[in-house]
Amino acid sequence: MGSVAEQMVEVLRQAGAERVYGVVGDSLNPVVDAIRRAEGISWVHVRNEEAGAFAAAAEAELTGRLAVCAGSCGPGNTHLIQGLYDAQRSGVPVLALVSHIPSGQIGTGFFQETHPERVFTDCSGFCEMVSNPAQLPRLLRIAVQHALGAHGVAVLVFPGDVAAQPAAGPTGDSHFLTEQAVAAPPWSQVRALADALDSARTVALFCGAGVRGAHEEVMKLAAALQAPVGHSLRGKEHIQFDNPYDVGMSGLLGYGACHEALHEAELVLLLGTDFPYDSFLPQRRVIQVDHDATRLGRRAPLELAVHGDVSATLRAVLPLLAQKTGRGFLDDMLTRHARALENVVGAYTRDIERHTPIHPEYVASVLDEVAADDAVFTVDTGMCNVWAARYLTPNGRRRVIGSFLHGSMANALPHAIGAQFAFPGRQVVSMSGDGGLSMLLGELLTVARHRLPVKTVVFNNGALGMIKLEMLVSGYPEWEVDNGDVDYAAIARAAGIPAKRVTDPAKVREVLAEALERPGPALVDVVTDPNALSIPPHITAAQVKGFALAAGRTVLSGGVGRMIDLARSNLRNIPRP
Repeated sequence: MGSVAEQMVEVLRQAGAERVYGVVGDSLNPVVDAIRRAEGISWVHVRNEEAGAFAAAAEAELTGRLAVCAGSCGPGNTHLIQGLYDAQRSGVPVLALVSHIPSGQIGTGFFQETHPERVFTDCSGFCEMVSNPAQLPRLLRIAVQHALGAHGVAVLVFPGDVAAQPAAGPTGDSHFLTEQAVAAPPWSQVRALADALDSARTVALFCGAGVRGAHEEVMKLAAALQAPVGHSLRGKEHIQFDNPYDVGMSGLLGYGACHEALHEAELVLLLGTDFPYDSFLPQRRVIQVDHDATRLGRRAPLELAVHGDVSATLRAVLPLLAQKTGRGFLDDMLTRHARALENVVGAYTRDIERHTPIHPEYVASVLDEVAADDAVFTVDTGMCNVWAARYLTPNGRRRVIGSFLHGSMANALPHAIGAQFAFPGRQVVSMSGDGGLSMLLGELLTVARHRLPVKTVVFNNGALGMIKLEMLVSGYPEWEVDNGDVDYAAIARAAGIPAKRVTDPAKVREVLAEALERPGPALVDVVTDPNALSIPPHITAAQVKGFALAAGRTVLSGGVGRMIDLARSNLRNIPRP
């Protein structure tokens, strides 16, 4: 029957896991060796277990399938926690295999002793410890199905000596449920939703990541209601493209007329969003649709709560709606949105090919133009979030992922590693800040070792930009936020990755295009302007405090890039007298 470790690997194979990200260690040796001898599953050696958890989170988010990471006892597995928090907050199925000290030593203060069954409870939905071989394979199957079914993190803790013991019984076969039923709302809620939408004079839609797969239905709803459509950062990639009703994004990275649309509409419909910044949402006349009933009403008091998948809900309600004929509110918002974007174009189009240090906005806009139509962008937390939100153009095939809910630094490169393993033939671009890259700099060695064709673009402003700005807007003098003038291209070349450093803005397009076209990994280190700052529209001092929003010699209060073309195009939909 083999060992417990071999049984664990067999269950992972039955669940469809193709790889395990981690760092080998003594208490993990039985599992690592079982993977070495198994077919159809591999071990991915990363430089830090934190990166392995981030990589698993990205793989799970992009594929929807189970992804696995592992950590050895004590400090090995505690490194996992940052990436696991990210996965749990993002709602993606990740299993963490967490080994423990020898079972006979637990509770004695032994070398490297921690209590992982306690440590990981807050960043997971399932966390249990295997005490003897008889608990396997059942407990592992429960953990796997919990990760898949609850769309979150499951942690299985096991002492290394238990993993090395003989299995207590045969593994057998078991089917794992990967495709879940779609939540359809009760008819009473559908009817109430239709009545509320019909009776409201003006409606605005605000869309989150839950509208994935529902683009067509949202467009039909907007057409029926003559409603402007705004989105959160996580909703952008799913709803902004081919959208004649687009009015931009709200929140700390917001732009355009989304804020006005939400606050001036008579009724706001939240679709598949658990948008955390409640101060940006109206606190009256709000209806929310979500497949997770626990999220309903936790950001604003609701006039109506609708429990259902967005696509299923909209398909049910659309036949009941009367077509609204008045376009005044929609056209006003489209006009304001275009005007907001037009007003900021000048700041980022004058002398951009001569301005040094290089405008980071310009780098992002060029990257958007030269990247593949189905590229996967992974985005560091910080100013890279701003540039991605405002300059990357979604088209229904591109993906943009980041630590958008947990907000961890250093996520972009390990996310890119997981994305590239999941899609080896697809272009994966890590938009890394110099602060984020330096925090997990060793993962460049992971990219080099596995010859992953990840393209890393470093927005190198020599500082912890967001933290610097937070200090400024909170009235503190900036202190200890400078990263120094580091040549990340030289570091990458030393690691065996082709790399170039760019200080001349006229070279940006050429170097980025060359890096994206070359086979294998590449890094472009762009020295950018540390004074390129951002501030969203309709910001208050209370909203600024605790988050880095800025004032400086360049202020961005709207989005530019190709979004202005979309806004201008949408104005042509306004009927002329």
